Amino acid sequence: MKERLLQLKEEALAELADVQSQQQLNELRIKYLGKKGPLTEILRGMGALSAEERPAIGLVVNDVRGAIEAVIEAKQAAYNQAETEARLASETIDVTLPGRPSAQGAQHPINKVIQEIEDIFIGMGYTVAEGPEVEQDYYNFEALNLPKNHPARDMQDSFYITEDILMRTQTSPVQVRTLEKSKGKVPIKIICPGRVYRRDDDDATHSHMFTQIEGLVIDRNIRMSDLKGTLLRFMQELFGKETKIRMRPSFFPFTEPSAEVDVTCAMCGGSGCRVCKHTGWLEILGSGMVHPRVLEMAGYDPEEYNGFAFGLGVERIAMLKYDIEDIRHFYTNDLRFLKQFVHL
Repeated sequence: MKERLLQLKEEALAELADVQSQQQLNELRIKYLGKKGPLTEILRGMGALSAEERPAIGLVVNDVRGAIEAVIEAKQAAYNQAETEARLASETIDVTLPGRPSAQGAQHPINKVIQEIEDIFIGMGYTVAEGPEVEQDYYNFEALNLPKNHPARDMQDSFYITEDILMRTQTSPVQVRTLEKSKGKVPIKIICPGRVYRRDDDDATHSHMFTQIEGLVIDRNIRMSDLKGTLLRFMQELFGKETKIRMRPSFFPFTEPSAEVDVTCAMCGGSGCRVCKHTGWLEILGSGMVHPRVLEMAGYDPEEYNGFAFGLGVERIAMLKYDIEDIRHFYTNDLRFLKQFVHL
């Protein structure tokens, strides 16, 4: 049996020396070390040996198995190393190649202006209020001193869904809803940013959808001078400390008295240019003292409380701030336009 084991060892080592592939190596492993291999058969037949022969034959069997396993493991390690090297060679990264630029997003100019305006008013103690864009006629018109068939409704040609439901034409309904929720409590200092909708022919300066920000202050002993001081502070924070404002009498159904507010042109500083049509002034927003009827309908005693309100178009501000000549640029999703604001 010893001679057979030694012969088996020589045969196995000779075949292993000529191995040319991973598959061939696996086949030889099964051939000599598998359950049906010659070594296993010899081990099974050791029960027929005498007690004196078994230890000696067992040592030979272990020596033969160890020699064959050592060669197989060495061959396997060599194949593994070659495979790893081949994979690394195929996955080599050329660090001298230029990097691939990643697309960088930016905040939309409308959102940038909204954020800036919100920051200014939050710094003055205001809170931000929001409301539905699909609104009831009552909140959009009637509660703002615009009863049905009022001629001033023609100033805002509306998108009606039903007789009493429409797309809001202004963010003023948010003010009314806030007054109702407050149930007579003061002070109220809010701004209301949001999209509004009006029937209009889209052109370079008009859009059927645009963004408004309105403000409302209600308390005791609020004066027109408080309104003027607030708007002056706001405009100077937005356009610079040298900015001036002027107020011109106007009419809005929900404020009395009412005023249009102009600012010195941000482009020329008031000296006159094409943007301000050489007047030095730009019309920027509407404002006024809250009409007593609006306060009364919201549950406030106009004899005890008063306040002011104002509203402005965000697109108008953005066009002035970034020297944009066409309002339609904001809504066409043209990347050539939007990429200009990545680093602003």
